[in-house]
Amino acid sequence: MTSTQGGAALEPMPSSSGAVVVEEPSLPNRIRNPATLVRALACLAGLGLLLLLTSLATQTTTGLETDISRGTEQAPHFLLSLAGLTSSFGVLAVPVVFALDRIARRDGMRVMFGLFAAIAGLGVDYAVEAWVAANGPSELTGVLGPAGSDTVSLQSDLTPVIAYITAVRLGGRPRWQAVMWGTIALAALASLVAGRSTALGLVATYLIGRLVGYLTLYGLGTPNPRPPGSAVAGVLRRFGMRPTRIVRTDDGTLDHRSYLVELPERRLDVTLLDRDQQAAGLFYRIWRGLRLRANQPRRAVRSLRRSLEQESLASYAASTAGARTPRLLATSEVGTEAALLAYEHLAGVPLADLPDEELTDGLAMDLWRQLEVLHHHRIAHRSLDDTAIVICEGEPWLVGFGRGETAAGDLLLRLDHAQLLTTLALRGGAARAVKEAAAVIGPGALGAVVPLLQKVALSRDTRTALRRDKHLLSALREEILKFTPETEVAPVRLERFRPRTIISIVAGTVGVYFLLSQLSNVDLGELVTQSDWRWAGLAAVAAALSFVAAAMMVIGFVPEHIPLGRTILAQLAASFVKLVAPAAVTGVAINTRYLQRMGVRPGPAVASVGASQLVGLGVHILLLLVLGFLTGSGGVGTDFTPSRTVVLGLLAVATVAVVAAAIGPLRRLVVGRVRQLFAGVVPRLLDVVQDPRKVATGLGGTLLLTVSFVLCLDFSIRAFGGSLGWTAVAVVFLTGNALGSAAPTPGGLGAVETTLTLGLTVAGLPAGTATSAVLLFRLLTFWLPVLPGWAAFTYLQRRDAL
Repeated sequence: MTSTQGGAALEPMPSSSGAVVVEEPSLPNRIRNPATLVRALACLAGLGLLLLLTSLATQTTTGLETDISRGTEQAPHFLLSLAGLTSSFGVLAVPVVFALDRIARRDGMRVMFGLFAAIAGLGVDYAVEAWVAANGPSELTGVLGPAGSDTVSLQSDLTPVIAYITAVRLGGRPRWQAVMWGTIALAALASLVAGRSTALGLVATYLIGRLVGYLTLYGLGTPNPRPPGSAVAGVLRRFGMRPTRIVRTDDGTLDHRSYLVELPERRLDVTLLDRDQQAAGLFYRIWRGLRLRANQPRRAVRSLRRSLEQESLASYAASTAGARTPRLLATSEVGTEAALLAYEHLAGVPLADLPDEELTDGLAMDLWRQLEVLHHHRIAHRSLDDTAIVICEGEPWLVGFGRGETAAGDLLLRLDHAQLLTTLALRGGAARAVKEAAAVIGPGALGAVVPLLQKVALSRDTRTALRRDKHLLSALREEILKFTPETEVAPVRLERFRPRTIISIVAGTVGVYFLLSQLSNVDLGELVTQSDWRWAGLAAVAAALSFVAAAMMVIGFVPEHIPLGRTILAQLAASFVKLVAPAAVTGVAINTRYLQRMGVRPGPAVASVGASQLVGLGVHILLLLVLGFLTGSGGVGTDFTPSRTVVLGLLAVATVAVVAAAIGPLRRLVVGRVRQLFAGVVPRLLDVVQDPRKVATGLGGTLLLTVSFVLCLDFSIRAFGGSLGWTAVAVVFLTGNALGSAAPTPGGLGAVETTLTLGLTVAGLPAGTATSAVLLFRLLTFWLPVLPGWAAFTYLQRRDAL
């Protein structure tokens, strides 16, 4: 008998007794084990740490090599010579003997993979040595190379052997492992004593050999160790069961295999966990574990035994609690590479395949009641998406306890609520899902779900489904607040950090590296002694004036009366917050919060800040165009021929804008974001226009803010003996400020310094003067205001003004 499952041919295979028919797709002969890739990446990380160590701790590594060299000199030379002779012979003879043994046992494929890895290891070894000799850091030659040599030697006789041993997989052969690694250790010791290599060079040799071996195994695959479906029959017989037919039911996309087992008297659903699949998704679990505060269990690397015990314990606990879930009948290991869980068969339909008209309110509320049974016994499911719910004879059943937790805390139980609420809302809408949940768990528990309705708290499949309905979580929050408008729930921070934090750190590191590389070519001591600090004092005054200008800019776009002194303190507070947030976000968030505390309603407060940002953006672009035009024409005169660079830049911007406008999804995205950002801005501007004093204050503050920064940069240049036209300095500042606002780093760190330094250098300043001027400018406008900004931030918080 032949049938199909998941589009693959199912071939019936009788067991050895001939009594069982197994229907499943043919298992692949070779697989790529994720654990092998993890080991390869670990070796790569080790090489990176070794490179970092040799670059940052040169004296320490050099001292270590000296101590090791002195220690080896005390060893008996006769024994060392004997070890060197033995290892020189054994490092070639032992792999050859092993290869002959495998060929004799008809396992020549293993030997072929080992030879391929050995050849690749030798090539990588030569490539690394060539790179270091041509372009590599000079520190490497002193640490990884032989004493008195300007090259790096990675022991080309050992790297291929290590790669060979790794690729032939000696696991389960302890004698061969002892002989081969013992021979390599003797060869490494002889090379160290003879001065042909260093200790760190031998470490690099080992890591490269292992890396090449693991990559060979992953690229070419390893023999499939997964037991076939027929092995399930043998395990079930040990429990007194007599299977007659076994059919695989999953489509191969899960991290486990599922089988339907027919017995003479009933059916079973069997889950088969493969050892090699326990490393699948490792990096995702590590990322979730680091990023989320409530990501339990904390083990990212799950052993086969750990996975079996976790699912078994959660399933037994759910059944004992009285929840509607299939009863777990048997658990067992299947050989050494798999584990089995046998459940009572559930003849139902997954919620994902249930027609919408059959998902009634009664069914949904019954599902909530089943979840409450679990939670009453402190059991968290943690995966309540539409594949973990099966509808059988009109009743919901809970399955898939692979991530379940017993003795769960309140946060995990609330996360279950958030997950199930989102799952049902994806099928029936936010209003209906909230109404059904409130009828079972009550308004209080429902209100506690509000702060947990975050994408990061939901399962991967649910987050994918939310891409089709991006406003669902917001709609759920709004519907819940209709039921519990008086409920105040403390916000819950589930993330330890956000991805943009990593981006900020990386971008900031690149920026700092660039600045340090520029400083290495500058004699700062000479520049400081020859600088005119009277100009630096004027630059500090201009930097201080920028906070007054920023306060005027905010006040000018608010029809209500706002005190100037406290507004200046708010701008100082924003300078402190810049340390942890991008520049484009800081001012908007701080000023919006400040205006709300000053009595401005949330909507008008956002509109006022949006109006100031819109006018500031328009003035910024206008000044950049006008000043760029004047810079290209050589000043204000009769020949207004714009700079070719400015013209090309404008054409490039116009081209990008036209192309973006021609792409429908991109155009709608930009229009939607702009409309959302400046919603209510036009009515707010109309309110401001009616008061000429407000208009003068707002526009005056906008212009004064730019002028103060340009003067600060110009005075910083003059402090170090440089001189540029005022319009050129203004163009450089406006360009650098625009890029700094767009950069994801805190305060535009790295992007502003890089852009300003390059801009001033292109404008004609010497590189040393440009770098020093930019550092002084950033010191006065970014770093020095941090301490008074912190004081202002604390003061305003105590006064309930932030």
